[in-house]
Amino acid sequence: MAYKVMGIAAGRKNGNSEILLKEALTVCEAQGAEVTMINLRDFHILDCSGCTACTKAMSQGKHIGCTLDGKDDKKKIMDVMLNQDAVIFSVPTYDLMPASAYLTFAHRSLSYETSFLETIGAIEHRDRVAGLISVGGSTRAWQSMALEGLQATMFTTDMKVVDMLLATRVPAPAQCLLDDKLMARARALGEHIMQAVATPAADRKWLGEEDMGWCPNCHSNTLVLGEMQWDGLHYPIECQVCGAGGTLEKTEDGKWKFVIQKDGLLKDRTTVAGRAKHLEEIAQTQGGFFSDPEKIKLVQERKAAYAQKTFKGID
Repeated sequence: MAYKVMGIAAGRKNGNSEILLKEALTVCEAQGAEVTMINLRDFHILDCSGCTACTKAMSQGKHIGCTLDGKDDKKKIMDVMLNQDAVIFSVPTYDLMPASAYLTFAHRSLSYETSFLETIGAIEHRDRVAGLISVGGSTRAWQSMALEGLQATMFTTDMKVVDMLLATRVPAPAQCLLDDKLMARARALGEHIMQAVATPAADRKWLGEEDMGWCPNCHSNTLVLGEMQWDGLHYPIECQVCGAGGTLEKTEDGKWKFVIQKDGLLKDRTTVAGRAKHLEEIAQTQGGFFSDPEKIKLVQERKAAYAQKTFKGID
């Protein structure tokens, strides 16, 4: 049976994002994959309303789906996307980050949190891989959160990222076609996707540039100072994306590197077990609130003053 590979773009029609995605998908198709491709701009996706119905149910060990299911195209896309062996995402960069058309789609995925749904037996585990393409007109300086922003949306639906491509200095529509190295790199990403899906899940590994990013776990390029977490865990330095914890150490050649400590992958967000730790946090914080009638009553009493307070708006 052919592997299923899906491409999801979120940029202009026939623009750089679509072209680089098609270049990668063409390689997958040539190697026998069953390929599907969409552009999110062709679909109607509502913003998450923040109703918290899905997380409230999760904290009670239930699965109710999203309250917006049936009102837009999100579920239609997810039903196909979650049935793939691999997905390649290709998204323009706006203000250092992935474009809002993609983020609107991705931020609606909490009700599909695979680590929770697998824990309660609502779904069976499925191993998937992903490739990420971020496209912008400048260098990394103006795309500093682009790939990392895409990475951060992979956890919820359990996508193992095996390669990432930051397409730089292609501001004009289809300008990537003038960069032979960039087009070749997109083809390489497609090859890496096919290599990954043909590898047993337990043996799959990172196939992009070996020295990409600060983090040796997820290859993101962002680190933050660690702070005390909800359960008392503390790391001096954390990977902003996967949550790996450790310290910075100076190498013999005078450079710095991020070294993950012994328990530094305890809350690795790229794993089901690591994300399950966050579900424990949800159960304690949100579940603890909804299970305490006195807290609910107090909030409702205090909220009344804010509900009644109004300011001048815009006509």
